[in-house]
Amino acid sequence: MATLLDTNILVRLANKSDRKHATALGAIARLHACAEALAITSQIIIEFRAVATRPTSANGLGFSLPDTKSEIDGFLASFPLLPETPAIFPAWLDIVDGLGGIGKQVHDARLAACCHVHGIGAILTFNVPHFARFSTFGPGLRVLDPATV
Repeated sequence: MATLLDTNILVRLANKSDRKHATALGAIARLHACAEALAITSQIIIEFRAVATRPTSANGLGFSLPDTKSEIDGFLASFPLLPETPAIFPAWLDIVDGLGGIGKQVHDARLAACCHVHGIGAILTFNVPHFARFSTFGPGLRVLDPATV
């Protein structure tokens, strides 16, 4: 089975001083050891860039543009980027209509839709409660906490 890496995993990988850096790195290593395919989406890269370039005073990483590009290039070299397809939008619409997604939840619903469309069965995230609601919708989605993988 394949696993999608949430933005917060990439943020922790890029920020070696984050207290959850080792947890994210360890979870990825354990999934690789189990021959788990790991993937990312363009949305995750876009969200990463927003966090990476935001000042630390605004809960960002405060990275320079060259450092951000270097991190993104590394992620793209390490993890397959799932293609954007026309099927993602209707899958997303089914999820938000079916679960009543509002506000920021619609972004998480889009990641769940990408998983459904691409046959990805799990997401690795530090925001387990945000994704738990998708575990029973449609084909379902396993929500993996890096601390317990």
